[in-house]
Amino acid sequence: MRLCICFVLLSIILYGSADSLIVEGGRFVWDALGGARDMYRAYRDMREADYKGADKYFHARGNYDAAKRGPGGAWAAKVISDAREKWQSDVSGRGAEDTRADQEANRWGRNGGDPNRYRPAGLPSKY
Repeated sequence: MRLCICFVLLSIILYGSADSLIVEGGRFVWDALGGARDMYRAYRDMREADYKGADKYFHARGNYDAAKRGPGGAWAAKVISDAREKWQSDVSGRGAEDTRADQEANRWGRNGGDPNRYRPAGLPSKY
């Protein structure tokens, strides 16, 4: 009888934990998708603005917006930022210094820093 009661209690605990893990996993994925959209929006705005010196601002803004969504958004921002910087350093030849500065802006935004730190004077308020 005790074994049966222990089995029932263990089943309830495991079921409750599994349900929680499924919900948390779903939230992570949802936040990651939203974070990817935030990163794309910042990239699209950067291309549309075509404003000299605004690159770091858009890096910080995309990471900031994505990370505000939660762990999934922060994860998506890191993965996308790292992939972009890897591509940039390997293919475009922009150099290590530019990659380092971009990654600094990425981390700043992802860690909750105000993206306006990198906002250049004269960038339209639309952005």
